[in-house]
Amino acid sequence: MIRIEPVGAEALLLVLADEPDSRLPQRIAQLATVLRQHFGHRLRELVPGWTTLLLHYDLLHTDHLRLAAELAPLLEQWQRAAATVEQAGRLHELPVWYGGEDLAAVADACGLSTGQVIELHAGVEYRVGAIGFAPGFAYLGELDARLALPRRGTPRTRVPAGSLAIAERQTAIYPQASPGGWHLLGLCPTALFDPTREPPCPLALGDRVRFVPIDERTYRRERGEP
Repeated sequence: MIRIEPVGAEALLLVLADEPDSRLPQRIAQLATVLRQHFGHRLRELVPGWTTLLLHYDLLHTDHLRLAAELAPLLEQWQRAAATVEQAGRLHELPVWYGGEDLAAVADACGLSTGQVIELHAGVEYRVGAIGFAPGFAYLGELDARLALPRRGTPRTRVPAGSLAIAERQTAIYPQASPGGWHLLGLCPTALFDPTREPPCPLALGDRVRFVPIDERTYRRERGEP
């Protein structure tokens, strides 16, 4: 059952499911489009999660009671249309040099060889479930259970841009250098956030991602390095 929960004075949280599934990110993206069109300037921002959609609204033009009343029929229509949502979403194939500094430690913690870690990680098609933490940081799931590890006990103060990482049952690429507590498996030469590009982030909610292993020479060539 969908829940509508006030979050502070100017936001509503739509809890759309108890557990994520492979179609939910794309369905949430479609719902966000419908709500933007319906509410227009009354909504300031929509923030999707794996099972939620957070609505920031303009208190000068509406309030949570009026917003919730208008949401009810829209959410009913969204639920009825669930069967018509296509599974696809755009497919992105991202090259990765699996030379991350945590690769050997991850293999040891999981009782696998480094080759098995690479094979398991690259053998899954992931779904973009949310974008946040940093511009262009796409949370991808679901990671093979054999690679599931908690976040590092001590986060790094700086993770290089393009770092491919895992934590729990998710994987992601850091689009910019930033602090981070995930385990680093490799590096991707593809820029995943560019404010001068439209759209700035090539990955969108509901898209699919496959990682294609490359060697260090190919990685450096694609980066334009010697």
